Amino acid sequence: MEIKNKKALVLGYSKTGIAAAKYLMNHGASVYLSEFSEKDEKSNDEIAKLKNSGINIEFGGHSDEFINNADFCILSPSIPVDAPVIKKLDEKNIEYFSDIEFLSKMNKDEKTIIITGTNGKTTTTALVSHILSEKYNAPACGNIGVSPIDYLDKNTDYFVVEASSFQLNYTKNLKPKVAVFTNLTPDHILWHKSLENYFEAKAKPFRNMDENDFAILNYDDEYTRKLGSQIKAKTYYFALNKQNIENCIYLENDKIIFNNQEIININEMQIIGPHNVQNAMCGILCAILTGLDTETIRKSLKSFKPIEHRLEFVRTIEGTDYYNDSKATNPEASIVAINSFNDKHVVLIAGGRDKMTSLKEFIEIVKEKISKVILIGEATKRFRDELSKNGYINTVNSKTLEEAIDIASLDKPDVVLLSPACASFDMFESYEQRGEVFKKYVLSKK
Repeated sequence: MEIKNKKALVLGYSKTGIAAAKYLMNHGASVYLSEFSEKDEKSNDEIAKLKNSGINIEFGGHSDEFINNADFCILSPSIPVDAPVIKKLDEKNIEYFSDIEFLSKMNKDEKTIIITGTNGKTTTTALVSHILSEKYNAPACGNIGVSPIDYLDKNTDYFVVEASSFQLNYTKNLKPKVAVFTNLTPDHILWHKSLENYFEAKAKPFRNMDENDFAILNYDDEYTRKLGSQIKAKTYYFALNKQNIENCIYLENDKIIFNNQEIININEMQIIGPHNVQNAMCGILCAILTGLDTETIRKSLKSFKPIEHRLEFVRTIEGTDYYNDSKATNPEASIVAINSFNDKHVVLIAGGRDKMTSLKEFIEIVKEKISKVILIGEATKRFRDELSKNGYINTVNSKTLEEAIDIASLDKPDVVLLSPACASFDMFESYEQRGEVFKKYVLSKK
């Protein structure tokens, strides 16, 4: 893709936008960075540096001066498809795409590994990067927090990209060498308008792949299993039980098996739960398909530690283990966490900003495996009412997360699990802040 002497529009003053603006500027483009929101005074120093480098910046709207005659646009993925600025780009026939699509435009498809799905993306991305880094320069990037554009000039062997549905929605020709689809459950439906649109956004890169590429799909998930029959890529499956199909990695007697070879006993890993077994399977397949040997893979799996706020062990106090799973912002993610503690006495802390998705399966698993639920935040009433209506009455309301931890600890359970099944924005700035509050308070207890 030709960049030099082009007018490049970048929408969104974000990590993505800033990375794109810097790269484009360094490669000879005339860069216009436009942000819809008003300027945050805390960003003054960074803004000044960008302006001094020659980047044009505006806040408080997207002006015609910035948009007109742009040769192309890289946009922050959270911009809704029905936003007025998107309509304006369409009217002016200005091509727009995500930073992930930019990898394809820079001829990096052969070096790109895409990891998408509703749950498990971040852990899988970090794990794949961890394993591949034994042999390659293979940074984790994308939705995990660093734009892949930041690594374009750094002699990168593989871009291990966590890809959100928002990012993939704004791709067209992305054709990764390897792509992983962890699972699909309802999420971001308001943004995508339907579950089918949500799925198709995530399926985009898989539909572009050919017989020289590798797709890694969840056999236990109906959507991803069906996708395998619709694409041209060579398909590999992962499953929690042995399947009589080709190219399938599976679990048998606590051992992950591929091609009749034991890769690792799951009890040797530091990550726990069936979902993390699946994440490990994805990591193993990515590593095998990029040329790593079994011994190297096994060593890396043993050394990999849980990602912060994702079923993260915090501390044991008087026989009770405390786990921070603040990233579980939907019921499906909380179900995954709960299923990681079979035959344990578990008290669950849940609640927050309600996404108003179905609680049917969540309630079923709570009734089966949770001794008590401590509820916090805006979702308290609906969660309590739905649980009660379905015969589960052992709930307690709490005004703060700290109070919830104290209440949960009174029963001296085997596990106190923060897995909210809700967004965090009613009480916290982010799920990360919610997790930090949980950890700080647990670590302060005597």
